[in-house]
This record gives sequence, C-alpha cells and structure tokens, in this order.
Amino acid sequence: MIVTLYFSALLSSTVAWEGVRSVWSEGNPRNESGGGGGERCSCDAFLPGSTFPVGDLVVIEQTAVEISHELELEMGKLGEYEIKVTEYEEKIVKLTAKIEKMEENPDGYSESEQNEIKIEIKQVEALIVDLQLSINGSTAVLKSLRVQITVMVETLNRLEKTYDKNLILVTRREYLKVQLQLEECERRHQELFYPNIGSCAHTGITKLSKPIVSQLNAHLNAGYKFGGWGKDSKPIPDRESMYWYSGYTSASIIDIRFYTNYKNLILRNHFQHHSLQTSWRGTGTNFIFRDNTLYYQINSPFGLAKLNFTTMAYESRVIPKASSGFSYAYFSSQNFDFAADETGLWVTYATQQSAGRMVIAKINEASFGIEEKMETSIYKPGVSNAFMVCGTLYAVRTIDTITEEIFYKYDTKTKEETYISIPFERFQEKYSNLHYNPADQKLYMYNDGYYVQYHLWFNHTAVATTTTAPQVLLT
Repeated sequence: MIVTLYFSALLSSTVAWEGVRSVWSEGNPRNESGGGGGERCSCDAFLPGSTFPVGDLVVIEQTAVEISHELELEMGKLGEYEIKVTEYEEKIVKLTAKIEKMEENPDGYSESEQNEIKIEIKQVEALIVDLQLSINGSTAVLKSLRVQITVMVETLNRLEKTYDKNLILVTRREYLKVQLQLEECERRHQELFYPNIGSCAHTGITKLSKPIVSQLNAHLNAGYKFGGWGKDSKPIPDRESMYWYSGYTSASIIDIRFYTNYKNLILRNHFQHHSLQTSWRGTGTNFIFRDNTLYYQINSPFGLAKLNFTTMAYESRVIPKASSGFSYAYFSSQNFDFAADETGLWVTYATQQSAGRMVIAKINEASFGIEEKMETSIYKPGVSNAFMVCGTLYAVRTIDTITEEIFYKYDTKTKEETYISIPFERFQEKYSNLHYNPADQKLYMYNDGYYVQYHLWFNHTAVATTTTAPQVLLT
C-alpha cells in the first residue's frame, strides 16, 4: 500500500506538471529584450505549494497494523477469561467444602494436611489476583487503543482537508477496519462482564464462547445421558441463584433436583429432590424450568405438561395435529421442545400437515394455552436442537464430531427466516437438552451427562450475514 501511495504522489506531481505545460502552450508569451539582441519568451508557472506527507500515512498504516494485532489478542483473551472464571469458581467451591469439613473437626486433621489447605488457599488467591490484573490490563489496553485510534482519525481528517482525498482513501479504509475491530472487542468485553440482561436491542447472535464445562451430573454417572440442567428463566424472589437438574438413563423425566446456588450444584448438595407422580412422568428431554414451574412433554395423553412447584399442581394440554412421528436428529421422543426468552414461553413441534416442518407456538403462561402458531421451512429430523432468543427461533445442526452450527433463524415478529452460519464447539458427541436462559443470557447444554454452558455475543450494529439454504430445508 505504501508503494501505491508513492505512485499516487508521483501522479499528482505529473498532473501539476501537465498544468505547467498547458500554461506554457496556451498562455500569452511576453517578449523581453535581452543582451545580444535576441528575443526570448517567458511564462508564469504555478507549482504546488506543498509536498504530500507520505511519511504521515506510513505511520498511520503501521499503527493500524499494530492495533489490529493487539485487538486480535484481546479478543482471544475474552474467551479465556470466562473459562478461567468458571474454573476458579469451582476451585473455590471445592476448597470451601474442605475448609468447612476441617472446621467441623479440626483435631481430625494433621498439621501437614492443614498446611496443604493453606497452600491451596494461597494458590487460589494468586490465581484470582492474576486474573483480576489480566482483566484490568485488558481494560487499560482497550482505553489506550481508543486513544491511538482517535489520533489516527485526527491525522486523517487533517490530511483530507489539506491534500487530495484520493491519496488517503486506502489508509482511511484501514482505519475504519481497525475502528470496527475495537468496537467489537469493547462490545464483547462489556457483554461478558456487564451483560445488559433483558435487552433485545440487537439483531441476533453473532458468536458463542467455547464450551464451559462444569462437571459430570449429580449421579456421577456418564450413563445418565438424557436430561437437562440450568436455572429458572423467570425466578421467583429468593430463588435467583437456584439451579436445577434432572437426568436419567433413557429419554424420560421422572424426578428433579434443586440446588440453592452454583456451589451446591457442584457439591451435589440439593435442598429438594422431587419425584413426579407415576401417571405424570414425562418423556423426551427438552424440558425447562420457568417461574418455579417445570414444563415438559407427556405421552398419556400426548401433549404438554407442567408442574407448578408453588402450588404443586399438575396440568396438561393437547395440541391438535401435533405429531409424535417427528423428533430431533439425536434422539427419539423429542417431539415437543419448550423454550423461554425475553418475550415469554414457547414450544416447537411438527405435524403431518406441515410434512415435518417445525412449528413455533407462543404459550400463554396463565392459561397454558396457545396464543399464536407459525410454520417454518426447516425439517425437524434434520435439526439437532433449537432455542429462542428475543422472539427469534435459532435452529442447530451437527457439522462434525466436535462442531455444531446455528444455521437458521426465524423472527416471529417479522415472520422472516434467515440462513446463517454460527459454528460452535461441542464438548461430547451428543446432547439431549439445549436451551437459552434470558435471566443470564447463557445457553445451557446437557452434553452426554455433563453440565455445559455457553456465553452468547450479540450483533448490536449490523445485520447478520446470510448464507444459502442448507439441504435439510424443504422447498
């Protein structure tokens, strides 16, 4: 690009010289007498009064490259920060449990065991301090880069006012690219540490974090591949920190456990373990917990069911035409998929009339009835799972042994569908439950018996890039 700028400057000088030639050939010559009796002609030449400062543009270009590199490093750190926060939280939980046991029976531990605990405490303290310094360092780096970019734009504006704009267009494009990188990095930093919970002021999901693995299920048994876990998407007072888990060796829901907070989830210390009545046991694994109520699929009769843990009352609803013949790609009996987002409660399913295409239905939480239905163009057996965010359905499919892809979204407000490509990493081969929680803007996955979660980033400025329709769509 620097070479191009030199040629551009040279071209400007050439144009100026052509102007001199024009003045020479078309201007009126003046005859002047000189020594020796001969005549000579003279003309007025107007040469450029200043030289284009190519050096300034070189400095700007080098700065843009350096800033772009630093931003790429900072973007990578954000994902690492979230994983570290989860890891350190688990270390603190387990260390706290050890200390509590030691406090109950201090004489039961030798001096070496006590010293070992002290060393672990110091190690965790050092890790936390290091992480805090890293986060503060990233914040300082972003502020510094913002200052450098401000200087860049001031220089570009000055050059544009003084010299030919065409000479610095390429450099300005580089600046705009870096500016967008910085804004995206700042936005992800803000969403990771200060999420705007409940806000739908965006055009959709743009990225998922790496899978954040908490641990194996409460049964400590990888054979419990079917189930789900998460938090209440609309928690009642004093239950904002509560977690729930339900797992089994087949696609059934027979009981559910509740934990006061993340610490007790990790320690498998539930405060309530409730078994569903035999006649109200569910099938499938796409259940959720909202407003202290469990929503799940029931087969007798085939339809929707819920259990309100405030009143301990069961209730069911049959959706006419809903078919048990269409399930997600991984497991059978995933006919109804409940979802909750910022706009309320939803359920998706398929019918014979829709030829297996997914239908989205909005649920009235008070009456447990269907308010509105919308038919999509995606074939349910070709989908791994789906979830709702801000009134938009996101459908997921499997790419390979470690990769999933959000490939489709349907906006229930505009009734528009879009084909997108947002790949994300999977921890284990198969998963039976995937749902979004608007209370913390995280995606929860039950992945072959493991608790897995993802942080989401949203597009606050531009429309998502679309791709061609995948083969699982029916035309």
